[in-house]
Amino acid sequence: MSKPFLSIIIPAHNEERRLPQTLEQVVRFVASQSFESEILVIENASTDRTLAVGNEYASRHPQVRVLHEEQPGKGRAVQKGMLAAKGAYRFFADADFSMPPAEIVHFIPPEIDVPIAIASREAPGAVRYDEPFYRHITGRVFNASIRTIVLPGLHDTQCGFKMFRADAAEHLFRRQTLMGWSFDVELLYIASLRGYPILEIPIPWYFNPESKVNVFRDSWRMFIDLLTIRRNGSRKLYD
Repeated sequence: MSKPFLSIIIPAHNEERRLPQTLEQVVRFVASQSFESEILVIENASTDRTLAVGNEYASRHPQVRVLHEEQPGKGRAVQKGMLAAKGAYRFFADADFSMPPAEIVHFIPPEIDVPIAIASREAPGAVRYDEPFYRHITGRVFNASIRTIVLPGLHDTQCGFKMFRADAAEHLFRRQTLMGWSFDVELLYIASLRGYPILEIPIPWYFNPESKVNVFRDSWRMFIDLLTIRRNGSRKLYD
């Protein structure tokens, strides 16, 4: 493949069941576009058949590549995919694809051309479907913590769909230090320090009851990460 216009990075940890449907959707999406795309599945320390499922799709679809990451951590998998990608625009997405793939066109030219665009469930025009009330409330509480401690200007940093232009991806992901769930907050914080504009894109978002995020356990871990990010920033570790 010549240098693609778009790279779609999908981190996948124990996703043998959900990955086939996701890849079917994403392959259909890229096939319907006029530009060249690549799909990178980053199999991340799985104990099931995720790697085999990804390789089977790659054998039938030349635009699909599968990379194996032995060390656990969603942030580590996304970092590996972003730095291995060849696209002029690099979009990472959760393996369950709770946003319709067709929405990706709203993150890239010709519709917009920005260094960083992130999906938002809070921006005007966004719609949430089937989300339990407790999940919405805990999410808003955590996002209030993010705005207070590190990112005052953003309303939804935790939606799992984000686009980085190639120059921004190469610059920011090489400075990433957190490899768990809070990695994207760190990246956006570094981006804000470096003066990158960040645009929030409203999306339709569908709650998946099989989400791997434990709102109580992971929110506490993420709060500790926020303090780490703030401390790193005050110590100029991101310079």
